[in-house]
Amino acid sequence: ERGERWRERMAVRRRQRRAAGCGRALVAALLLCVWCRAAAERVRYSIAEELGRGSLVGPLARDLGLSADELPARKLRLGEEKQYFTVSEENGNLYVNERLDREEMCGESASCSVSFEALVHNPLNVFHVEVSIEDVNDNSPAFSKAALDLEIGEWVSPGTRFPLETAHDADVGRNSLLTYQLTSNPSFSLAMKESPDGNNQPELVLERALDREKQSSFEMVLTAVDAGDPVRSGTIKIRINVTDANDNPPVFAQDQYRARLREDAPLGSRVLNVSASDADTGNNARITYGFGKMPAKVLRRFMVDTESGMITLKEVLDFEDTRGYTLLVEARDGGGLVAQCKVVVEVLDVNDNAPEITVLSLSSPVPEDAPVGTVVALLNVNDPDSGENGQVSCELPGEAPLSIVASSGGSYKVVTASALDREEASEHRVTVVARDRGRPALWSSRELVLEVSDVNDNAPVFEEAAYSAYVAENNAAGALVVRVQARDADAGANGRVSYWLAGGSAGAAALVSVEARSGALYAQRSLDYEQCRELAVAVRAQDGGSPARSSTATVRVFVLDRNDNAPRVLWPAAGAGGAAAGGVAPAAAPFEVVPRSAEAGYLVAKVVAVDADAGRNAWLSYELVQASEPALFRVGLHSGEVRTARAVSERDAAKQRVVAVVKDHGQPALSATATLHVVLAESLQEALPELSERAAGAEAAAGELQFYLVLALALLSALLVLSVALAVLARLRRA
Repeated sequence: ERGERWRERMAVRRRQRRAAGCGRALVAALLLCVWCRAAAERVRYSIAEELGRGSLVGPLARDLGLSADELPARKLRLGEEKQYFTVSEENGNLYVNERLDREEMCGESASCSVSFEALVHNPLNVFHVEVSIEDVNDNSPAFSKAALDLEIGEWVSPGTRFPLETAHDADVGRNSLLTYQLTSNPSFSLAMKESPDGNNQPELVLERALDREKQSSFEMVLTAVDAGDPVRSGTIKIRINVTDANDNPPVFAQDQYRARLREDAPLGSRVLNVSASDADTGNNARITYGFGKMPAKVLRRFMVDTESGMITLKEVLDFEDTRGYTLLVEARDGGGLVAQCKVVVEVLDVNDNAPEITVLSLSSPVPEDAPVGTVVALLNVNDPDSGENGQVSCELPGEAPLSIVASSGGSYKVVTASALDREEASEHRVTVVARDRGRPALWSSRELVLEVSDVNDNAPVFEEAAYSAYVAENNAAGALVVRVQARDADAGANGRVSYWLAGGSAGAAALVSVEARSGALYAQRSLDYEQCRELAVAVRAQDGGSPARSSTATVRVFVLDRNDNAPRVLWPAAGAGGAAAGGVAPAAAPFEVVPRSAEAGYLVAKVVAVDADAGRNAWLSYELVQASEPALFRVGLHSGEVRTARAVSERDAAKQRVVAVVKDHGQPALSATATLHVVLAESLQEALPELSERAAGAEAAAGELQFYLVLALALLSALLVLSVALAVLARLRRA
């Protein structure tokens, strides 16, 4: 009969499995449709756990729409923090980078996946990739101990059930569904009790009354078998000692308890109090409490008082690590009977995690002519908390020309909100602030430094649109005339200014030059005010950008006069003279005839002089510096007129010599002299004898001068001969 019942149960389970398989197939079809609809936003793959390093996950580049030719330029890379996967730079396929253990990564969670971002450049974009890790049956069911000791009184009636220890399988899904088998024994059978959480609880059923006197102990093997393929199993040895008297096991007030505990609960906090009762008396009714088979991390966090059943917190909780615990509490009486109950502890989230900001990519520097909306940074913001505590908003405080735009999957893009200008700000320091919606809200910040690169968008600007320079004439060749200065707000080669001449007045290019680097204008040669009083040149300033930008300024150079020209006497001219009547030879110098009857103020002659300079340097004045009879003549200060200062008398010599000096007003003043010979006679015939004597005297003076010149030349020759002779004698003496 037991074999028949077992076969019926197995047939029912097979039918349930087939139904579950059909349901899973339907769910898979629905998920496929959903996946196709969402493929544009997220790429999903599914692989089995425990794949070796280098195993193919999927053709990531192809699924992102990238061809093999685009891969080098688009720079496909992954953005996850822990590199479970890697992408090939050659073909864009996604491969496993390290061993994946689903149980280590996701624990007992029904689903397990790894999400990360795939980044491509040129243009910059982010794609979300999700890899689902499918469970394989790589864990065998395991019991907490190798043997289970039970004490059963011989008075226990057939049909009594004794809870047995459940095995634990680290796998999930079908691979963690356990069935139990017990070695055949006529006194005991195995029954399954379904617990509130859906798991099967093995129970040992007493099939017939025990007689300690006939058999005091039993030994059987309980086998736990999972539903994986291939099947895995684990065993525990059950040792039964038949005792007397204790015929009532402990009974808990509830089969399952529930409690809620905040994750920031302090150590020693009370979780709840379990309570069990035993109908026996004496030592058989004395109940002690303890934990059954549970994972080590659960045992580390909770403790139960053996006497009171009070469960307290032994280690801090973390909602982000584990959101709930299931505790298996045992009550054991003095006779060795054990009862079990479950305590489900729900961990309540508190806002204890600030958002985490991760910079996935930062494009710096960015050119100042980048269009509005250019992506300069990709960020990922994550808050491990749940609910409103994990809902995050980001902002960019300040007045930087940047804004932040939310993307999918907790990603954000920092884009340009307005035009950039490197000349106003070559660098922007912005702080991204991420704030959750918890109470109180927690926030974190991350500073981004964005450099702005220069483009040639500014032409050189002269300090003045027109320059004026003043240069005194007779300057040295190469003298500095003026220095022009143009500034370019750009940087580097775009702001490096060079200068050259770009035209000007006639002949100006031959008179001045400009130094290309400094903008200094130099005179090519000495300037002469009398030849060129003013010149104008156009100077062009050009930067080194591509294309180059330029501007032009006009430079006017004014030549200042210097007193470099002495007055020139036009009359009386030196060596000129008038012709006497009767064909007399001209005199050596001009002469004027003044009648002896001339009164005071009589105009004798007028000295005429000019000065090539200008201004004060050309203002002339006249003075009498020498005369045979100084009291007889006077010269007009500004007119140059020579007049008699008194009436001519009979006592005055017939021949008079008058010397006048002409001075300008320069600094220093320059001058010239004019010599006028005056003959006092009533007529020209009366003056001729005097003129003849003056010519003979001039010839005698010339002969005397020639004699003195010959004498001086002879003396110099004699001195030279004497010096050579002395030098020869001195050398001969030394030899």
